[in-house]
Amino acid sequence: MKAVVMAGGEGTRLRPMTSTMPKPLLPVANRPIMEHVLRLLKRHGLSETVVTVQFLASLVKNYFGDGEELGMELTYANEEKPLGTAGSVKNAEEALKDDTFLVISGDALTDFDLTDLINFHKENGALVTVCLTRVPNPLEFGITIVDEAGKVERFLEKPTWGQVFSDTVNTGIYVMEPEVFDYVEPDVPVDWSGDVFPQLMKEGKPIFGYVAEGYWEDVGTHESYVKAQADVLEGKVDVELDGFEISPGVWVAEGADVDPEAVLRGPLYIGDYAKVEAGTEIREHTVVGSNVVVKSGAFLHKAVVHDNVYVGQQSNLRGCVIGKNTDIMRAARIEDGAVIGDECLIGEESIVQGNVRVYPFKTIEAGAFVNTSVIWESRGQAHLFGARGVSGILNVEITPELAVRLAGAYATTLKKGSTVTTARDHSRGARALKRAMISALQTSAIDVRDLENVPLPVARQQTARGSAGGFMIRTSPGVPDSVDIMFFDERGADLSAAGQRKLDRVYARQEYRRAFPGEIGDLSFPSSVFDSYTGSLLRAVDISGIAESGLKVVVDAANGSAGLVLPSLLGRLGVDALTINPGLNEARPTETADARRSGLARLGEIVASARAAFGVRFDPVGERFSLVDERGRIVEDDRTLLVMLDLVAAERRSGRVALPVTTTRIAEQVAAYHGTQVEWTTTAADDLTRVARSETTIFGGDGRGGFIIPEFSSVFDGTAAFVRLIGLVARTQLTLSQIDARIPRAHVQRRDLATPWAVKGLVMRHVVEAAGDRSVDTTDGVRVVEADGRWVMVLPDPAEAVTHLWAEGPDDASAQALLDEWASVVDSAGR
Repeated sequence: MKAVVMAGGEGTRLRPMTSTMPKPLLPVANRPIMEHVLRLLKRHGLSETVVTVQFLASLVKNYFGDGEELGMELTYANEEKPLGTAGSVKNAEEALKDDTFLVISGDALTDFDLTDLINFHKENGALVTVCLTRVPNPLEFGITIVDEAGKVERFLEKPTWGQVFSDTVNTGIYVMEPEVFDYVEPDVPVDWSGDVFPQLMKEGKPIFGYVAEGYWEDVGTHESYVKAQADVLEGKVDVELDGFEISPGVWVAEGADVDPEAVLRGPLYIGDYAKVEAGTEIREHTVVGSNVVVKSGAFLHKAVVHDNVYVGQQSNLRGCVIGKNTDIMRAARIEDGAVIGDECLIGEESIVQGNVRVYPFKTIEAGAFVNTSVIWESRGQAHLFGARGVSGILNVEITPELAVRLAGAYATTLKKGSTVTTARDHSRGARALKRAMISALQTSAIDVRDLENVPLPVARQQTARGSAGGFMIRTSPGVPDSVDIMFFDERGADLSAAGQRKLDRVYARQEYRRAFPGEIGDLSFPSSVFDSYTGSLLRAVDISGIAESGLKVVVDAANGSAGLVLPSLLGRLGVDALTINPGLNEARPTETADARRSGLARLGEIVASARAAFGVRFDPVGERFSLVDERGRIVEDDRTLLVMLDLVAAERRSGRVALPVTTTRIAEQVAAYHGTQVEWTTTAADDLTRVARSETTIFGGDGRGGFIIPEFSSVFDGTAAFVRLIGLVARTQLTLSQIDARIPRAHVQRRDLATPWAVKGLVMRHVVEAAGDRSVDTTDGVRVVEADGRWVMVLPDPAEAVTHLWAEGPDDASAQALLDEWASVVDSAGR
């Protein structure tokens, strides 16, 4: 039986380590990862192996040759271009077409029992057997669901947290029969999980999943690379170490010269012919490569040092990675998370801060303090995008430097000469950051249309008029010292998850495009933006009956940018409107929840005394609004959604409404009563936007004051929703309290539970298991429906160590009991 080792990946997330070295050759405990893999194959009798190569293929071939030194027979299948996981194996079909074969990655460290895996495959008569394992954080892997007999039921490639309902992931290790090649098209990129396996399942072919016991680490990030070293030294993975264990956990390879006066605190590894002088202290989880010189007084802790490195006197290396042939001069200090590429010179008494990347062949001057990456690439953030774009504390987490790098990364994702629309709220911080980002865009060959201070819906609408994308900077809602940088696509909608990942990758690598002098982008300031927005809105939305109704409304602009568009809008609507708090207040660009509640109470008093039909209070950027009825009573946001839904559905009598799965099922009753249907979406705004773009969608909302009016726009727009509401109320000739009274009361309870990142996948698997035979909906997270119609939803937060729960029942007590029951399931799994 033959094996295929896939060794063609570039390993871009591991740069600069992989800038000059293919990922399978990265050393773990002073031996290439792929060598550990080949030795594992040999232990299980798989000595005849085909290696698929593409990136820096000659280095792989030169290192392993024909496999004679390992007692194996190696041949190579070279890809002229990347062909995907299945395409690369198809490229080696000639050598594999006669018998069962095993596929394994050349850059994942494991000690799985491959013999047992192969036996499982043969006993089940499988066409394909997928080797699975359980991991704490399944986000970066493909989730695989199997039944009790081990047959695969579902694949989900690189899920979001809302799609995580198991922690059982695909390791990329497969046992296959040659017939599988019939499903792989030659010479084109094809992936097993994304292309081949779904087709096999569709045809009912036998695909099984084998849950392996043992160690497996996908060495795809700097963190996992350092962790793999520590795990080998701790004995957590069964691999062979060259050398002698001279004391517990202290491994020294052949020819190493370690002075007896050196302090060694294991577990650690010192490679062959390394020299460690007296007065040196080497502590746990440190790996010193071959021919490394460590001078007296040096201190190394959790450091990974590749071959032929010079570590000078009194130098200090903590939690870092040092590439081969690099010189670390006297008293240099390299901090936790830093990575130094191959053949660099780090000058005397210089300091390289944590998480800095220094690319190959660079020189750091003596005494330099380096806190940003050297030439082109920099450290990436674990979670660049959150629920509101890129968010953080102004001048602490979101600095001008970060904003410039972020704008440069965004520009690099676009074509030269593209146009980007920029906007901000009325805060000084947003103004300053926007100016910095505009400069970065222009110097990256991007033309900029700057709207300055406008409501968020206006920024989205203007972006959709011929721009390749855009962004708006605003103060985070309810957090005055934080800002959100919100990126838009060409439609003015939030960047999709794929678009965010692309920007995240470019930002992490920081390979920015720069313009030549003649390519510097232009900067323009469009005129008549508000008139253009108002005209488009009034042409798109039905305003019939408003002028004749004699309606009186009170509009609270909350001292935000929504007030900028109201004068031109209200005058043309022909409605009797009283506007309060219209002026901008730079010192108060947002408001706390308590302040907003107080503002609504004051609005209610004005509405009641003025005998108005209703009152609305916009958020500071005009994206959302809250409502008070004609009696001055606050209509809660989730209730406002039902009121709007009832009015729209009653008027349209057909079509679909887009609502997130966390919405009360009363919405389904309301929609059905009027002949419309609900399409349930995930809680992500871009998913609501996607559904709203359909011609059959008549309305969308999120239950938090955000509404989509599809005839005008597919994104949240408080002003458009306000105009739509005035028209509906005018034509209905019912008061808001009358409309509210005819809608059944909902009983939805919510709770947030702290959940460590490491157990989120485990929690979701436990939830699915606890559901048993009950109906399970995995549109977003896991929604479990009881036989009596009660439901609970469990959703991991994508940006915080939190799990959200919702429960709905016929009354508050029933919903609360259901919430308590499932909160205990989440709690017990998270311990």
